Amino acid sequence: MRLFDLKYSRKLSLPDRFINLGHFLDHFIMLIFAKSAFDAGRDFGLTYDQIIVYGTLGMFLFGAASPLAGWLADKYSRSIIITFYPFGISLGSFLCFLSTSPIMLGISLGVIGFFAAIFHPVGIAMLIKNTDKVGFRLGVNGVWGNMGVAAAPIMTGFLILYFDWRIGFLAPAILCLVFGIIQLNSFIESKISQIQKKESKFKNSSFADGWKIVLVSLTMTTLAGGFVFGSLTFLIPRLFEVNLNGISTDVAITGVLAGLVYAVASFSQIGVGLLIDRFPPKYVLAMMGLGQFILIYISSFHFDYLLLFVMLMAMLFVFGQVPITDAILVRYIDDKWRARVLSVKFLINLCAGASVLPLTSIFLKSGFTFSDLLKILSILAVFVIFSALMLPGEKKQIKLKPT
Repeated sequence: MRLFDLKYSRKLSLPDRFINLGHFLDHFIMLIFAKSAFDAGRDFGLTYDQIIVYGTLGMFLFGAASPLAGWLADKYSRSIIITFYPFGISLGSFLCFLSTSPIMLGISLGVIGFFAAIFHPVGIAMLIKNTDKVGFRLGVNGVWGNMGVAAAPIMTGFLILYFDWRIGFLAPAILCLVFGIIQLNSFIESKISQIQKKESKFKNSSFADGWKIVLVSLTMTTLAGGFVFGSLTFLIPRLFEVNLNGISTDVAITGVLAGLVYAVASFSQIGVGLLIDRFPPKYVLAMMGLGQFILIYISSFHFDYLLLFVMLMAMLFVFGQVPITDAILVRYIDDKWRARVLSVKFLINLCAGASVLPLTSIFLKSGFTFSDLLKILSILAVFVIFSALMLPGEKKQIKLKPT
């Protein structure tokens, strides 16, 4: 198979539709535990605040293994490295199905996290290699990823209702295996137009002017935004089970409501993608941070239908932030460095998200409520606003650093 010819494989990429599907599966597989944690804990004789700690390894490796994936992709081949991704998460999900103890479950979730770490630095680098309408295409890709976030509580909720939490891992294991087999025969040769080559900003350098302050700004955005994103995508299913009692106490219904919030909010990324193709990203990012601050804080005071509505509005801004940092990187970092830079970004982002589990466990054991947690998250969103205002103006973005 020519895919495994190292020299030739460097010329290969995946069509956008496969990168989009890969993004869907990546977030879907990582959030099965968010919905199944309560039932798994009950099966093992543990409370919710006790069982969620066993998901920490998977969430940590989801970010920590990103630099390894990015380095291997740049050293060898992006197309070869991404081939391992669906088979690896399928294996991890199957091991979760077989788990007979919390420790085995935690290790199995670690396997999922390790292989799921491949997608973002490698798949997104493939996507943005072609810079044509990159904001819009990142927005569409982001919608697919967040549809995975949305599908996880819905599908898992129904599988738990009619079967048990273990089947909630078995079905995705089969789905990912089938996807991996189909993907093997779907690689195409990368085609970058001559116009794009002529218009490239990176003829004399791998970095555009202002890249250092941009990386500082994006690090701040990634830390704060990663924690907010990771917290809400993990906690909302359980938050709705606790605080939507006036609507329903059915685990499947609250799972559907969480999924609907994710699904509807995810479309904000297309609108944001169009905005960053037309306007300076710093102002769009600042707007996203401001919306998060206001709406997450307001959500901490409400229950039932008001909570559902305000949380939907908040998630529009949380999800809308996602494609902005990647679009900014395209303006400052040449393609040959993007997988490595993306891998560090996702290391920071996803490890920040991974800290949600142990910190939430500590807060809940200490007597804090979900309302208290939402107030803390709203304060973190302020750092997104500050980081946006640090970004250079549009004129600085188009100047290049001389060699």
